[in-house]
Amino acid sequence: MDKSCKCPTRSPKDVSLQELRDRLAEFAQVRGWDQYHSPRNLLLALVGEVGELSEIFQWKGEVAKGLPNWTSEDKEHLEEELSDVLLYLIQLADVCGLDLGQAALTKIVKNATKYPISNTNQRATSNYN
Repeated sequence: MDKSCKCPTRSPKDVSLQELRDRLAEFAQVRGWDQYHSPRNLLLALVGEVGELSEIFQWKGEVAKGLPNWTSEDKEHLEEELSDVLLYLIQLADVCGLDLGQAALTKIVKNATKYPISNTNQRATSNYN
C-alpha cells in the first residue's frame, strides 16, 4: 500500500467507488499527475489496459468459472489487470463529472426494462448496451 496516502484501509468488501475515486484523486494529485488526466488521456490508458486484460485470455480458449485450472500467479496477474481497468474507468468518470455508481444502477434499471423477465427462457445474449 502507498504510504503517502492518508486514506483509511478497509477490507475489500467495504470499498466503495467513492473511496476509490478519492484515493485515486489523492494519488494523482500528490504526484502532479492530475494535470495529464484529461478524459482523452484516461480513455486511451483505459483502452490500453483492456488490451492487456485481453492478452491474458487470448490463447486460453474457454475458461471455466472460478478459474480452477489457473495458477495463483495467473490469477494475481488477472486481478492486477482488472484493477487497472476499474481504476482508469473510475478516474474517467470522475474527470467527466459523472457518478459512475449511480450511472451503473440506472443502467441496470434500463436493462431490466429492455430485457424483461418474460424473456429469460430464451438463451441469454445480453450485452448490456
